[in-house]
Order: sequence, then C-alpha cells, then structure tokens
Amino acid sequence: MMMETPVPTVRAMEGEPPVLIPAYPLASVGYAEQEFLVEGVARSFALTGERTADGRWSVTEEAGAPYVTRILVRRPIDPAAFSGTVAVEWNNVSAGVDVSPDWSLLQRELTGRGHIWVGVSVQKAGIDGGGMVDGFHLKLLAPDRYGLLNHPGDAWSFDIFSQVGALLRSPSAAALGVAGAERLIALGESQSAFFLVTYINAIDQGAQVYDGFFVHGRGASGVSLGGAWASGRQADDEVRSVLRAVPERIRDDARVPVLVLQSETDVVVLGGGAPAQPDGEHLRLWELAGASHVDTYTLVASARDDGRLAPAEFAELMKPTTALMFATDFPVNSGPQQHYVGQAALDALVAWAAGGPPPPTAPRLELDAEQHLVPGEHGIARGGIRTPWVDVPTATLSGLGQTGEGFAVLAGRTDPFDQQTLDRLYPGGRADYLARFAASLDAAIAVGFLRPEDRAEILALAEASYPRQ
Repeated sequence: MMMETPVPTVRAMEGEPPVLIPAYPLASVGYAEQEFLVEGVARSFALTGERTADGRWSVTEEAGAPYVTRILVRRPIDPAAFSGTVAVEWNNVSAGVDVSPDWSLLQRELTGRGHIWVGVSVQKAGIDGGGMVDGFHLKLLAPDRYGLLNHPGDAWSFDIFSQVGALLRSPSAAALGVAGAERLIALGESQSAFFLVTYINAIDQGAQVYDGFFVHGRGASGVSLGGAWASGRQADDEVRSVLRAVPERIRDDARVPVLVLQSETDVVVLGGGAPAQPDGEHLRLWELAGASHVDTYTLVASARDDGRLAPAEFAELMKPTTALMFATDFPVNSGPQQHYVGQAALDALVAWAAGGPPPPTAPRLELDAEQHLVPGEHGIARGGIRTPWVDVPTATLSGLGQTGEGFAVLAGRTDPFDQQTLDRLYPGGRADYLARFAASLDAAIAVGFLRPEDRAEILALAEASYPRQ
C-alpha cells in the first residue's frame, strides 16, 4: 500500500561547505556545488509480520520526530546539460565521517552524462558521532556551520531519505537547481548498502519515491528498522541475531530496478554471497572478480580524476601502495576495474529505470561449500565478471588477504608478478601484453560490463601501467 511521503522544507546554506573531495574544482568539469538545510518531521517504522529471509517485509508507521539535516547538490552549471537523472547517495558513516564513496567511484559517469548528484546526511553518526569509530563528524568538523543540525536517530533515517526524494520531485526542487527531474536513482555503498537493502525490502513498496537502486557492497543482511547493524557500538543482541544468523535476499518482487555491485570482499568477508540471490525481473547482481571493497582508485586516484589526467599521471596514482589513511601490511588492490565496471553498471541501471532493457546477467564468483573463493591461475578468483585486469594480468588482484589496522581488511591486495612470470606470459613484451589486453577489453565491452567510451582511456592506462624495465 502506498503511503504519502511528506515534503520537507529547504533553505540554502551560506558559504562553501568544508568538502575535501574532489580535489579538483568542479567548475573545471562544468559543475557547481551547493549545500542546503532540509527540515521536517520523519516517521519511524515497525514490522507488521515476520522478518523473513526472502525480504518480503511489511511495516507500519510508528513515532514521528523532528529533524534538520543537510544535503549537498552537484549539478551542471548549464541547466540545458542536465540529463534528467538525479543520483541520490545515502552518505556513508562507517569511519565516523559523513562521506560519499559512490561519488568517488562514479563521478566521471555522473558528470560525463550530465546527471545531478545529491549527497544526503541520512544517519546520525555522520552528524553527531557515535558510530563504529570516532571520526570528524559534521559537528566536529565545522561546529558553527552544522551546530543546528538535529538527527533523532537512525530509526528515522529511512523516512528522511524518502523525504529528500520527495523534495527532489516537488516544486521546491527548483530552489536546489534540480527542476525537471525525470528519474531518481538511490545509491549507497557498504553500511549504506545495508540500509538500502532494508529500505527496498520494507519501505520502498509504500514510499514509491525512487526509480532505481544502486546497491554497492552489501553484506549478508539489511539493518534493523531501528537502524542498527551487527558491528561496532551500534550493535545489540536483537540485531546480531537477525544479521548474523539469517542471510536476507532483496525481495524478488522489487518495485523498480535494482542493480547490486559486489566485490570479492563483499561476497566473502561481508557475507554478501550468503543469500545466494538469483537475478529477477527487477534485479541484477554483478559480482566482480579481482576487486576489493575499497581500492587504490577510490582511496587515492578518484580525488584527482577529472577526466583529464595524462595516462602516466593516472598510472602513478594507481600504483600499488601501503601509504593510506590506515596502515596495511600489503599493497592494497590497485586494479581500476571496479571504477570502470561501476560506471557501466550505473549507465545500464539508469537506462533500465528509464524503460530500456535490463542490464546483462553476470556470472557469479565461484564459491566452495564453505563460501570461500575458488582460485584459478595465479590465485585469481574464478567466475564473476571478467575484465582484462584479471584475464590478462600483471599481478594477482584480490579482495581478500589484506591485514593491518582498522579497515585494512576491506582493501584487498596486489601481488605483482616477477619478471620471469611476465616474460613467460607475454614473450613479445609490452606489445604482446597490450594486444591481449585489448582483445579481453573488447570482449567485456561487447557483453556490456564496460563502457565503449572508456576504451581509449583504459588502453592508455594499461600501456602506462605495464612494468617498465
């Protein structure tokens, strides 16, 4: 049953927001950025039946609570360049900071297509702290600017996200520079993906605000309707029993298109492979071989990737490294495949939500009976979406095997081949490697897992990245 979603009030914030990403001026890619306060009364929800593993949940409204949060809008400077698609990201708070990892992953697709991006501070930890770890939440980052924000708790986050969507469809959206939105696509990675799983299963059937969902890096289950999940200081006994004992699928009668993008880390470490979710009328699951939950692109290169990096500069930013915001014992996953496949995934999802054909069905990563990856040649996982970085490799790329402090386990690892291995694989040297790489690249483009417009850049990056003697 559809439930009416209130439209909150909105007003522009003065001055520049203290945003560190991207490190290049948005105006250089034809975009402007503006921050707004959003204020309303949000509802919480409770299940009316069982929380079943198939995700077909029903809810009823519970208590209302006032809130004041903020949204960040990045839009084309030229209104005529707007594509009609608004990508609305559920900001991630796992590190105690209100950040937008899917902007980092997908920015080139977003700005290149003329999509508007809206980042929403949906969860309390991003505003007030108190999440998994202590970090620079908004009130600590800029207390004078964000001191008036008021978040009642994550039980109300689902309706806050619905209300922001309703705002973007309302006449008030003109004040945001978002007039004429034709479709809204919800985005969320990691903890945010956990929340989106619950949103799709419990809220979307009634709210009916979004036209598609990009669920990136989900775990075995969604969060509770109280907004907690089974990690860190937010966990409680009830949540642990739900999230750890019962893998949960996305409901097979999802109202609108859903595309789930999963790395090896997501499938194994976070348990995202446990639900064994099949594709359906409105669902596509893409599992990506050789990818990790976070990687060198998202952690290093994305902040500077305005689309104009010289291949050698791009390759330098993508080099295997341990010099990150958290210490790792091995070089983190340096493959760019998640960035490029992610762009193709969002492209396909937007077209699907607009009434086009569904994205291609992808092979699953191969798992053994204990839910471990099945290794192939060079220790690279078998199955999943194949790209030239794993089928024409110069290193073993994995979403597993990393150790170190904090979130290191999510960063995967890179184990470069020695010269003897490279000579055996590519006896003709760089020319041999690039010819095989191009053939694999063209095969992935033909299936629809990479965008044809990225071909030249990918080949230039491959040439600049090949080990030089």
